Amino acid sequence: MERFTATYSGFVQGVGFRFTARRMASGFPIGGHVRNLPDGTVELVAEGELSEIERFLAAIEDRMSGHIQAKDLRREPVHAPAADFRILV
Repeated sequence: MERFTATYSGFVQGVGFRFTARRMASGFPIGGHVRNLPDGTVELVAEGELSEIERFLAAIEDRMSGHIQAKDLRREPVHAPAADFRILV
């Protein structure tokens, strides 16, 4: 089990990024969340097998490529695995 946090910047708020991520997550065996941050970025946390996280992030980045200018990706420890993928407010 792995956990990665990706922070996306660019024109990523107000374009359906969170809803797209949640919808796409249903096609992958992952948990986690996505949320808008006050600085205009979007934070996406994905937990699961490394290969599935990589495929999920690649799919998001492909779908939202016109809005993403930069990504910061961090590997983090998993404390309590998420059971599903949700939008946080």
